[in-house]
Amino acid sequence: MKKGIENKSFLRQASKTGLLLIVVAIVTLEATALVQYYFSQKGIREEASLRAQSQLESTRLKISAVIDEAETAVRNSVWIAQWSLGYPDSMVAVTRRIVCENPVVVGSTIALVPGYLPSRPLFSPYSYQMPGENEVHYRQLATEAYDYPSQEWFVKPLELQAGYWSEPYVDEGGGDILMTTYSMPLWDYKGRLAAVLTADISLDWLTDLVGNVEVYPNAFSMMISRTGQIMVCPVESLIMSRRAQEVAADMEGGDVFDELNRSMMAGETGNLSLKYRKTTNYVFYAPVEKTGWSMSIVIPDSEIYGGIRRIGMMVKVLQLVGILMLILILRSSIKSQLKFKKLSENKERMESELKIGRGIQMSMIPKIFPPFPERKDIDMYASIVPAKEVGGDLYDFYIREEKLYFCIGDVSGKGVPASLVMAVTRRLFRTVSAHEKSPQRIVTIMNDSMSDMNESNMFVTFFTGVLDLGNGHLRYCNAGHNAPLLVTGQGVRELPVVSNLPLGVMPGTSFQEQETDLACQDGLFCYTDGLTEAENAGHELFGDDRLIALLRSDSLAESQLKAVSQSVMEFVGDAPQSDDLTMLYLRYMNESLPDRAERHLILHNDIQQIPQLAGFIEAIADEIHLDQSLAMSLNLALEEAVSNVIMYAYPEGSDGLVDIEAIIRHDRLDFIITDSGKPFDPTQAPEVDTTLGVEERAIGGLGIYLVRNIMDDVRYERAEAKNILSMTKRIQ
Repeated sequence: MKKGIENKSFLRQASKTGLLLIVVAIVTLEATALVQYYFSQKGIREEASLRAQSQLESTRLKISAVIDEAETAVRNSVWIAQWSLGYPDSMVAVTRRIVCENPVVVGSTIALVPGYLPSRPLFSPYSYQMPGENEVHYRQLATEAYDYPSQEWFVKPLELQAGYWSEPYVDEGGGDILMTTYSMPLWDYKGRLAAVLTADISLDWLTDLVGNVEVYPNAFSMMISRTGQIMVCPVESLIMSRRAQEVAADMEGGDVFDELNRSMMAGETGNLSLKYRKTTNYVFYAPVEKTGWSMSIVIPDSEIYGGIRRIGMMVKVLQLVGILMLILILRSSIKSQLKFKKLSENKERMESELKIGRGIQMSMIPKIFPPFPERKDIDMYASIVPAKEVGGDLYDFYIREEKLYFCIGDVSGKGVPASLVMAVTRRLFRTVSAHEKSPQRIVTIMNDSMSDMNESNMFVTFFTGVLDLGNGHLRYCNAGHNAPLLVTGQGVRELPVVSNLPLGVMPGTSFQEQETDLACQDGLFCYTDGLTEAENAGHELFGDDRLIALLRSDSLAESQLKAVSQSVMEFVGDAPQSDDLTMLYLRYMNESLPDRAERHLILHNDIQQIPQLAGFIEAIADEIHLDQSLAMSLNLALEEAVSNVIMYAYPEGSDGLVDIEAIIRHDRLDFIITDSGKPFDPTQAPEVDTTLGVEERAIGGLGIYLVRNIMDDVRYERAEAKNILSMTKRIQ
């Protein structure tokens, strides 16, 4: 009975909630549509403005190109025109030359100032070219029918004593076409104002250029002169017959038209909206430099916003359909909610418990970075991303007695069981490492303890290290975990590790400890296989190569790990996370360490080049004051190792290189021999039984025996298709 009452109450509440949701949805949809419409309208207006301004600028540049070409033609001919003042009969040749050599110029004259030449009171030889013709014609403008001294193109440059573009005009008696003229005053060599040199350009092309508006289909353009004369207009009857001021006076809203005319005639750039015949139009205008002209583009309101208004109507119809669908969905949803209410409650309880478990698990590992802000000798950052709410990966670190103790591990399996094993492993590490200094001892004790209580047969891959912060010496032990990556200024490579068995597999397992030295700014990148085995939607693995390509020796630990995480997320995309992903990156930053020195020697695989090694070793011995006997021993070991490469790495008759690198440190010498030959590991040669006689002893193996006896450490690895033999000799 109580359950039924609760269900009815739930249904009533759900119905009220559904109704409220519908109302909110309607209001939200309408508000969203209005906001979208407002910003869409604003964006479309800005786009129209940009398109119009682009069209104006493009047209202005084309006009300016013609204007500049005509001006240049006049300015470049000033000198010869001045010369011709003393030889009037040569003026025809000068003007003809201007017309012939400048395609934009349709006519040119040198018009003498009246009275300048007493013999020729009025003289203005005019060369011109008719449209569509190649022939240049000639006529004399000094006639009674054409009073050139009263023409604007003659009067204004003399008055201004500067170059001048005339108002557009039909030059009856001159070129007999619609044109504009650029005129420049001429002074003779005595400084007297003598004549005017001109270049006429036809304006027939202007109508096609300005009238061809590509902004919108129904947009159009206009151009007026400096005095308001209409030069280009869709209404042909207005061209060169009326002024813009006269047309504005006959229209409604004349104040707006007057403002537009004033702005355009003042050479301003801008835009405004005006109504004409109950239609709103947007006008964009800009001046044409030097001429005093101004052009405008007129775009009807319906041309700009017609599309969005049609879309707006479609959106309203779709909104109504969406609201009807929402009502149907809510009706069905209310019926389904009772069915899933109990499941939801159970799920919420489980999720809550898992979140609490995740919080407890995350509280067990360090998560405040930088962890040691007061120290300048270590830079660390770590992160852990479980594949589920709780996971089985772990990391930990702390400093004891100026040594950094750190670890990273991966429990087999996932979820709650793995998280419990993770908690036990982390607690064991803290407990054991608090009393042990040897990584090998730490791993051995942890393994024995976990093996004794491992009834679930779960195991942990584990890597731990102890870094001496004073000198960079790293001791480490691996238990079946991924080999960390050593990041140095020379590149990225795997830290040499002995795999060993994971923790918890078998009690009494023997683990091998290893060691190396970190230089200042060297980094150690530790990670679990959830990183390199991360899969994208195509089941492609992230892989070692992508990881190595991301690591940089000069990157801070935090930025390095974030860069790797970002790259993994981008690679995986929407694919589900298949495994826990944990990373720990430490950089040794003790700058008080003595700098190391490096020396290089490159030989060809020719046994005749072996003697160069003696000089190489001798130079190093002199530099660091080595004992002569030690230098000879080092030379012997190096000769044996390089001879092995020359004899076995490259096919007979082929040419290859052997790179010998010597790294000089305060306490040791490291020799790294690298070649690109076939894989060859000299350290795998069987031990030589020196108790046997020469005849009984097997051939070979003596060279590596000598190297091992002379050097303190000999290691081989195959990386990037190269053989790398590393040999270390301690000198202190």
